[in-house]
Amino acid sequence: MGPRALAATPPVRLLRSVIKLVGRRIAAALPKGLYARSLIIIIAPVVLLQSVVAYVFMERHWQLVTQRLSAAVTSDIAALIDIYESYPQDANSETLSRIAAERLVLDVEIRKGDTLPPAGPKPFFSLLDEALSEEIRRQVRRPFWIDTVGRSNLIEIRIQINDGVMRIMARRSMAYASNSHIFLVWMVGTSLVLLSVAILLLRNQIRPILKLAAAAEDFGRGREIEFRPRGAREVRQAGHAFIEMKRRIERTVESRTTMLNGVSHDLRTILTRFRLSLALIGETAETEDLRRDIDEMGRMLEGYLAFARGDSGESAAPADLRTLLAELKADAERSGHQCTVEIVGDTEITARVDAFRRLLFNLVSNAARHGDRIAISANHETRWLVIHVDDDGPGIPADKRDEVFKPFVRLDEARNQDEGGSGLGLAIARDIARSHGGDIILSDGPLGGLRATVRLPA
Repeated sequence: MGPRALAATPPVRLLRSVIKLVGRRIAAALPKGLYARSLIIIIAPVVLLQSVVAYVFMERHWQLVTQRLSAAVTSDIAALIDIYESYPQDANSETLSRIAAERLVLDVEIRKGDTLPPAGPKPFFSLLDEALSEEIRRQVRRPFWIDTVGRSNLIEIRIQINDGVMRIMARRSMAYASNSHIFLVWMVGTSLVLLSVAILLLRNQIRPILKLAAAAEDFGRGREIEFRPRGAREVRQAGHAFIEMKRRIERTVESRTTMLNGVSHDLRTILTRFRLSLALIGETAETEDLRRDIDEMGRMLEGYLAFARGDSGESAAPADLRTLLAELKADAERSGHQCTVEIVGDTEITARVDAFRRLLFNLVSNAARHGDRIAISANHETRWLVIHVDDDGPGIPADKRDEVFKPFVRLDEARNQDEGGSGLGLAIARDIARSHGGDIILSDGPLGGLRATVRLPA
């Protein structure tokens, strides 16, 4: 069976699917922010290293020291048992108890005729209980009973002897490396200090990146920015590149605006000459048609220039949304339409006011041209400003709603014609919305016609 046949087998495909699924689950569970991911990059190796060190310490050093201490205590107990059974002249075991107390720091008591108590429950995790039991079985080889958890600083050992039970009380520190936790405390403490320092330094490195992102976002919305590159060398390079890009864009826009102003001046001069020539000829049926054509050409020219210019020279400033919508309502009512305005949330916004007014004017004019009733609603309860412009007109088919935003595109029913009939009204509106960092979406409206939804960050 070749490699391709092996790769096509069901177990291999199942394994690949499981790996991909686990990878997607892990990726979904991980944080998305750079700061959180950087913390994981720093904390994960430290935690892994500390875990390995702690395991090796527990497995090798701590356990080895405990075993050796337990072996030493067990050797002393085995020697005491041999002395007791080899020298019967010490009938009351007073000498044995004195030697154990003075030389071995053990409290020894001989209980003649006594038996071992029943075995108690073993502790869930105790190096001392395991090591001491193993050494007693290996060196003493007699029935025994131990208690390593009854008293915090003492351990009790009972050994079955020929005529009774030998009871030994020893300090816990004699058989157990009780001060080893100090090493773990120092290890964890120093790790916390190092992680705290790393987190503080990381925050200082992330802050310039966040400021760069905020400056780019404000520049995209047309706001004035005050940005100075800071941070690491690579971050400063990115900041200087952003500033240079900003300058190039501003120079390009400035040169384009200057060119459009010149073109506008020249074309308006020619149109003015046409009007003067018609005025000198006199009022006739032919001159009336020519005058309407010249007026239509002037409106189309203004529409083209407004679309090409994009109102890019304007700076963002605070504005009152209620005032802007009230002006649009008054204009719609003057043209004989029913118009309602509803505002929910904060009415204070920051935008390029003239461009924003033109955006809303184009949408309301488009609604007024094809419907009798207009409903304007605004919601500014979150960090997004959402404005709906509804009408009761014929609407736009769902498959044509993206087409009407293209420049100079006009449907058969002329749904998106602007005032001059150039097909730029909705194109200009979407261009302004996107220059503010938002967008415009068309959908079915509650009045039976079209709903134009403007969503802008505010």
